[in-house]
Amino acid sequence: MTDREQYAPGPASGAQVRKDGETWTLILVRELRHSPAKVWQALTDPAHLREWAPFDADRSLGIVGTTVKLTTVGAPTPLVSETTVTRADAPKALEYNWGGFDIRWELEVFGGGTRLTLWTNIDRRFISMGAAGWHICFDVLERFLAGEPIGRIVGAAALKFGGWQRLNAEYAKQFGVEPPGWPSGTPRMKT
Repeated sequence: MTDREQYAPGPASGAQVRKDGETWTLILVRELRHSPAKVWQALTDPAHLREWAPFDADRSLGIVGTTVKLTTVGAPTPLVSETTVTRADAPKALEYNWGGFDIRWELEVFGGGTRLTLWTNIDRRFISMGAAGWHICFDVLERFLAGEPIGRIVGAAALKFGGWQRLNAEYAKQFGVEPPGWPSGTPRMKT
């Protein structure tokens, strides 16, 4: 059995939602055992992003003003969006837009590692799905940084992954929302 087959995400945690009318912001916090410089590289370097992120980048996200093409991975039709990095304060803060949604990463030194915080606005109907997806991305990121990569779990592959289904339901309950309808052909989690 491979490390990927043995992987099971922990319970939904480290997430909150800020609501401002129809604009909802998902905030996910994860404490990583790695230095801010190492985490920064994983957030900005295209080769590192290919190991864990739900998108590919055609160039580094680490320089303010850089225009980068971000391509969604695992979608039935690849969604390519162009973004300009609006903040890159290495290794503390990174901001850009992905597919019309603002993304902000904050990195803080914490207990010999890094407290990583993701802020992103997500359509409220899909906030639990986004939390579940990013939760798994963070798990995969942690393993990649530890030198134990399991490969990213995103897009359609994530929807079929039992741990994602459980997380989606747990985050929906935590946020007080109904989980979104399942795409046809995707098995539902038994409750």
